[in-house]
Amino acid sequence: MIEDVKIVELDKSWKERVFVYRYTTSFYYDLELMDKTDGNFCFCLTRKAFERPVEKQFEGSLLSDWLFEPVAYGAFDGKTLLGVMCVSVEDWNNRLRVAELWVDEPFRHQGVGKKLMAKAIDYARSKNLRGLVLETQSCNEPAIRFYQSCGLRFIGLDATHYSNDDILKREVRLEMGLDLPNLELDEQQGADG
Repeated sequence: MIEDVKIVELDKSWKERVFVYRYTTSFYYDLELMDKTDGNFCFCLTRKAFERPVEKQFEGSLLSDWLFEPVAYGAFDGKTLLGVMCVSVEDWNNRLRVAELWVDEPFRHQGVGKKLMAKAIDYARSKNLRGLVLETQSCNEPAIRFYQSCGLRFIGLDATHYSNDDILKREVRLEMGLDLPNLELDEQQGADG
């Protein structure tokens, strides 16, 4: 556990700074879509093991133009960058989107990601947003477990977000989220009660 982690808002000079996300996973969530004869449909996500661990890698960048008024944070131990996070308010639905969350490999499992997620939750609360959401992949089982440990739960999926073969590739976009209390609504209900 790194004790002296400082979370600092990053300025616009960090815009489009690229980070390489790398992870190894032994499990994935297999998606089965079922059309029922009665007009209903359902899906099932089942945790399954890969035959052998799979390594994945992709790139992400900070403060991207597709985000609405993004804010980026860095986690530092002195001058050493441990991790970064970029968030953006989805004003049309009153939620905070965690668009990027990266922790440098040598500093994983030491509380850095938890401190960044706590900052995101605090930021969402300060804006009185109703929730926090993010995207991960059905094969990124380490991230799924991490987000669950932060209180997030599965809230949706997109079976063709990355390609038409996402299910076969075992890489389906999963949305995870955390409901946050609405302070204005709580105050109003308290005044009405």
